Amino acid sequence: MATVAVYNIEGKEVDKLELNDNVFGVEINENLVHKAVVTQLANSRQGTQSAKTRSEVSGGGKKPWRQKGTGHARQGSIRAPQWKGGGIVFAPKPRDYSVKMNKREKQIAMKSALTSRVQEDKFIVVDEFKLDEVKTAKFVEILNNLKAPKALVITKEKDDKVVLSARNIPTVKTTVSNSISVYDILKYDTVVIAKDAVEAIEEVYA
Repeated sequence: MATVAVYNIEGKEVDKLELNDNVFGVEINENLVHKAVVTQLANSRQGTQSAKTRSEVSGGGKKPWRQKGTGHARQGSIRAPQWKGGGIVFAPKPRDYSVKMNKREKQIAMKSALTSRVQEDKFIVVDEFKLDEVKTAKFVEILNNLKAPKALVITKEKDDKVVLSARNIPTVKTTVSNSISVYDILKYDTVVIAKDAVEAIEEVYA
């Protein structure tokens, strides 16, 4: 089993933690990690973009001039795409961008992402996030103590003091252990996670 240090919010090592190899020590499957990221990004698209084609733009029922003898190029409607106010060629329409990924693939991708962070020494375990008040400066200080200025902060349960203290830091995102995603794990340089959140993740994915 891989062993990582456990730090307090002052950045001092206070304990050691053995990680479950079934979650944090698997063979990394880059293909499924990529698929998981593509799936999340695709599923986050609303797909509500829409524009009108020439058949949907109002007006243009009458031919603007006769077919021959005017010296102009022939035109059938003032709502053709080349006219101002005309329809759009191949106009985008509402569509579903969602991509499906089965449960087993999701689990392998998640384990691979977590394993990659452990192998790269970008997995920092904190004994607990104990904040007396909502204060962004204090949270920045904690991250600096942990040498993790750009981090995904994971707690077992939602902690309003942690969430509110971190929400104005553009390089930080907070989440809970049952809502983590492969994309977020890879997006941020470091995973900073509470000790009890590690145990919760192991219970789900082991």
